[in-house]
Amino acid sequence: MSRTALSPDFVGRLGRLDLVARLVVEGFLTGLHRSPYHGFSSEFAEYRQYIAGESTNNIDWRVYAKTDRHYLKVFTEETNLRATILVDCSASMDFRGDEQRMTKKQYAATLASALSYLLLRQNDSVGLVTFDEKPLQRVPARSMRKQLFQLLKVLDELPPGTGTRLGQVLHSVAERIQRRGLVLLISDLMDDPQEILSGLKHFRHRGHEVIVFQVLDPRELDLDFAGEVEFVGLETPERHLRLEPAHLQESYRRRVETWRTELRRECRRRLIDIVEITTDTPFENGLGAYLQKRRRMY
Repeated sequence: MSRTALSPDFVGRLGRLDLVARLVVEGFLTGLHRSPYHGFSSEFAEYRQYIAGESTNNIDWRVYAKTDRHYLKVFTEETNLRATILVDCSASMDFRGDEQRMTKKQYAATLASALSYLLLRQNDSVGLVTFDEKPLQRVPARSMRKQLFQLLKVLDELPPGTGTRLGQVLHSVAERIQRRGLVLLISDLMDDPQEILSGLKHFRHRGHEVIVFQVLDPRELDLDFAGEVEFVGLETPERHLRLEPAHLQESYRRRVETWRTELRRECRRRLIDIVEITTDTPFENGLGAYLQKRRRMY
């Protein structure tokens, strides 16, 4: 599977989330033997001598041919986990700087679908929470085969969102997840950084591992628009601003980088992984970040 097949531009044209999730994940897994993620589902640990009466399934017959003794391959199995995916549906997630590109919400839904497919493929339990100013829909974590259908149904019908109260939502969800596990937040993080970090810290206090996928449109980083542009607030539509972005690009980019640097630094302090993604980033980057976190967990 080529990297092109995993690009947002390509998979976004396929439409159906079940096909997209499978394409992304299977393409990603096909490439594992060429990547540092090789050995994901189970890893060879050592040999030990075969004991009469044991299953012969893992006998290494090549070793037997060389030594005339039976040795078993011993594998370290990955421990099943319980994952909860949080998807931001607030109005700011409907932004896209190019009509040919996915919105942030569409990108988030596709990434969440692929992560769900990958987790369930590994027999993990997966749950989902969608939110804007408050939690909207919740699918309890399960590892059943029909769980993917339930998750994709919600992700395929994400509602138009309103404002953002991300910190408040994170505290609410943290109180409801009883078992320790992995929390995957997919959001543009456009809210008060201290409120967000307080909510993320709540998850860490309760023993959860956390990965934050910050999804932004490339234009939100560089303000690279030509000529005079009118901006309308997605969460405050009564606010309009007409200007020529070129006059503000340098100061705008500095402020954006200051904001993101603060988030990175504070997440590192709390042992939270933050993955910065733009809507033109191949989905395999998000899957790889999840995989690296999982390997550190066990």
